Amino acid sequence: MEILLFGLLAVLVVFMFFNTRKRQKQMKAEQEEKATKTVPGVKVLLQGGIFGTIVAYDHEDLDSPALVEIAPGTVIEVHSQAILRIVEPKDVVVDDAADAVDGELEADQALAADKASETDAGASIETAEETRARLERDADDK
Repeated sequence: MEILLFGLLAVLVVFMFFNTRKRQKQMKAEQEEKATKTVPGVKVLLQGGIFGTIVAYDHEDLDSPALVEIAPGTVIEVHSQAILRIVEPKDVVVDDAADAVDGELEADQALAADKASETDAGASIETAEETRARLERDADDK
């Protein structure tokens, strides 16, 4: 029984070892990719949630601060590890989105036209005095 438990423990230790090595390789590859993409002019997201543009960055010396422009003429120094990720523009699918927006606009216009015709045919617009009187009646009823 004890041999079986030691065997199971050994299998778990081996699994943890290989899984940890795989994760370390993956993290190292991600860090190298980030270092190669972090060049002046690239838009980045900092750890504090601030977006900015890299002005100067030395991927060889990680202790030297990176210069990030957060507003025109406003440059701040941040630690190189404060750069969370590179912000890449998202591709927008125009055809599907345009069709959906057109359909919604047509539906909204039809609804507005229906409401306008009901307003013209039905009740008239309240004056300020009528509104005030109605609100006072409602307050008295409560």
